[in-house]
Amino acid sequence: MARLILFGLMLVAGSVVAGTQEGQVTSIVVRDSDGLHLFYMTGTATNRPECASQYRYWIIKDESSNVGKAQLSMLMTAYAAGKTVRVTGAGTCSRWRDGEDVNTLELK
Repeated sequence: MARLILFGLMLVAGSVVAGTQEGQVTSIVVRDSDGLHLFYMTGTATNRPECASQYRYWIIKDESSNVGKAQLSMLMTAYAAGKTVRVTGAGTCSRWRDGEDVNTLELK
């Protein structure tokens, strides 16, 4: 029993704070200088990690991967169609020091 309680405490202590936001894409930025892909949305982000608490944009972590390309495609589709997107962050700012990495995008 004690092992089970300890395991549960480790899971809670090790959980990552990850932001979420739902709204429409208002701007997509793709930079040639470093390949950075970032975007802005309407609505309010919640639970952002400390590294991303000052700015309102989200970052595609690996823009050259198949997942990164699919995420950009979804964002452009949502922007063009005026559709709602729900983004869930990864709880990290690994691609850029003050923008949370995207984990999941949902086109609604």
